[in-house]
Amino acid sequence: MKKSLPSFLKIVSTSDFDREVVATFQYQYNNNVVYRSYCDLINISPTDVQRAGDIPYLPIGFFKSHPVQSFKGKPIKTFSSSGTTTSINAQHHLADLSNYQGSFQATFEQFYGSPKDWAILALLPSYMEREGSSLIYMMDSLIGQSKNLHSGFYLKDLAQLHTVLLQLEQQKTPTLLLGVSFALLEFTEKYSMNLSSTIVMETGGMKGRRKELTREELHQKLQKGFGVSTIHSEYGMTELLSQAYSKAKGRFQCPNWMQVTPFEINDPFTPTEKGKIGRLNIIDLANQESCAFIATDDLGRSFSDGTFEVMGRLDASDIRGCNLLVY
Repeated sequence: MKKSLPSFLKIVSTSDFDREVVATFQYQYNNNVVYRSYCDLINISPTDVQRAGDIPYLPIGFFKSHPVQSFKGKPIKTFSSSGTTTSINAQHHLADLSNYQGSFQATFEQFYGSPKDWAILALLPSYMEREGSSLIYMMDSLIGQSKNLHSGFYLKDLAQLHTVLLQLEQQKTPTLLLGVSFALLEFTEKYSMNLSSTIVMETGGMKGRRKELTREELHQKLQKGFGVSTIHSEYGMTELLSQAYSKAKGRFQCPNWMQVTPFEINDPFTPTEKGKIGRLNIIDLANQESCAFIATDDLGRSFSDGTFEVMGRLDASDIRGCNLLVY
């Protein structure tokens, strides 16, 4: 019997989104001890939440200090953030992988089409080397669906990656090269190229590895190094099961079940005006088994067309994320 689609994948309108938000809030308030305790602490009850704008957002740090889960029993899978041996890493516990698989699959197809039509090259460690990474789990799945024999992980073999890219370019094969920012920069410093059939996508990750660059500076360097006119970006994190993608200039778009809203830095309950920098709060309705409503440590701004930018991180935030994947 064919399994039905998760309800969040059926969202096509604002009213659909609001209904799913309220239903998810009710479920997680009743089943997630950590989230309910937080809501009670700030005096928010289920009767106070009638639409997406009423949602209380759980500070992301709870994923480091508490088991944030909306199910009972042991998880079938736990994704963890990267870090050093002395850091406390975030953990995202799942009772099932179908929501994550459904979310990243549908989002990739929405923005880029079927994975089978691409040669997918990852400048990342392989799944066996970093099995706790949700990003690498996603890329392992997408690479597995690709029908191109060159698709795979290339972090430890830059010379081979260079050879493969030249061959794919010669064949005019649609190619996606995805990697953490510092690894892409290091690759271009060894091999300058002029790519016409390849999309270059960065996933962030500079802090603690190289001199900090703005996204604009990073993209300019990568455009020059790869000989491309635009750099794409992926925005995701361990605590989310959905991704946003940018096809140019760092302006991200979300799938229908994800919403990113900047809130005032010194007032966690008030959204910012469009174009003003604030703390990014995220609704990710794929997060049915953990918490779908998260106040991140990222700074950014939103625009009237529904896109958003990521500008950096709150000063008090520690180093975490895919910049540490290869430690």
